[in-house]
Amino acid sequence: MTQRVLTQTLRRLERNGMIRRTVLPTSPVGVEYSLTPLGQSLREPFGHLYDWTVEHSEEIQSSQRAYDTRADA
Repeated sequence: MTQRVLTQTLRRLERNGMIRRTVLPTSPVGVEYSLTPLGQSLREPFGHLYDWTVEHSEEIQSSQRAYDTRADA
């Protein structure tokens, strides 16, 4: 991920109310990001998505290998 893509993603998350950006009064100036309550509310659904991914990881990897084999042919 490039610095530009990271910056754009963080700005989008901040704009959507998922994270809070705090400028720190340090030298050089630092920036800290934290989850907002709205962002925190995604922990449970993302936890379920993570669990699903782990449960199906072998099937996913098998599908990826089959796709790559077809794409290389």
